[in-house]
Amino acid sequence: MSLKAEYFACYEALAAVSGRMLCAARDADWRALPALQAEFLRLVDGLKAADPGVALDEADLGRKLALIRRILADDAAIRDLASPDVARLSALFEARRSTEVLTDLYRARG
Repeated sequence: MSLKAEYFACYEALAAVSGRMLCAARDADWRALPALQAEFLRLVDGLKAADPGVALDEADLGRKLALIRRILADDAAIRDLASPDVARLSALFEARRSTEVLTDLYRARG
């Protein structure tokens, strides 16, 4: 396999894993995400190793950009799907914090 083919195989694999991560997020299978994220990070490390010395022409740069956009779109969609849960947890913590502050204020007045 040529260096360029290996390079794009890494990007294709990253895009495939990010797609699987998005499917897991859409299915609310949050337990599957850590293993997929570990696989994604392993592939990123592989891409870093494949990156030096790869000469890309204009068509290759377009292909690379399309793959990166796909990966980033998946990431944004995953964040959107995860944020309601994060927002709900944040609200719970904030409500607890507000209750504690009010309790402390009432205690301080008494």
